[in-house]
Amino acid sequence: MQLTDRMVNHNSTEDDNNDTRDTLMLLSGAALVIFGAGLILTTPPVRKLLGGVGIGCLLQAAGPDFQRYLKLKAM
Repeated sequence: MQLTDRMVNHNSTEDDNNDTRDTLMLLSGAALVIFGAGLILTTPPVRKLLGGVGIGCLLQAAGPDFQRYLKLKAM
């Protein structure tokens, strides 16, 4: 009986460690993506290219497509 209790405790600890590691990997990956995007967006040529493009205009243009996507997803 003691052996099975130890095995159960060991497996639950191992699962907790795996969950913690997976969460850490997910968050570190997201941080790297944000950092990389920041590096790209701070370069002068990219700033020059994006200077004429307004973010609000892009969001307004994407609105109907997003609404159509939601309708299709609801079907």
